[in-house]
Amino acid sequence: MIIRQAVHGDAQDMTKLLNEIIAVGGTTAHQTPFDESGMISHYIDPPALISCQVAEIDGTVQGFQWLGWPRIEGDDFPKGWAIIASFVDVNATGKGIGRHLFAATVQTAQRAGVKTIDATIRADNRSGLQYYGGLGFVDYDRLKDVPLRDGTMVDRVRKRFEIS
Repeated sequence: MIIRQAVHGDAQDMTKLLNEIIAVGGTTAHQTPFDESGMISHYIDPPALISCQVAEIDGTVQGFQWLGWPRIEGDDFPKGWAIIASFVDVNATGKGIGRHLFAATVQTAQRAGVKTIDATIRADNRSGLQYYGGLGFVDYDRLKDVPLRDGTMVDRVRKRFEIS
């Protein structure tokens, strides 16, 4: 497994991976599939980017993890907080990909001066809650009845990880 910074050439693999997760449903707030240009602008090269790490196995991206500065209007985080998003191929879970990605993300976060990482996860995403909890993230808030694009109301659990 190779962990490295994502590049534009990874957009095809990353798009396929995320679109498969979206199609399965229930583990991401994304409901609309991405195209390659959307992947580049949202995850690989957005203005708020701190890092976007990919896990490559046998020449194919099997997972990626994005870390960025808060960028949503009205979502005021304290200075030094960053936001994380993690995605692993639906056929590659349980192989330690997420842990390897997070180790690289923490190193990048430390260099960027991040103090706290926020993971806001759908309350019905048991695997995501378990993943972040296993990394040492702790609950600090809950957003009630956040509508998905289709109108379904889902709570979001906010977890944080303090960078030491």
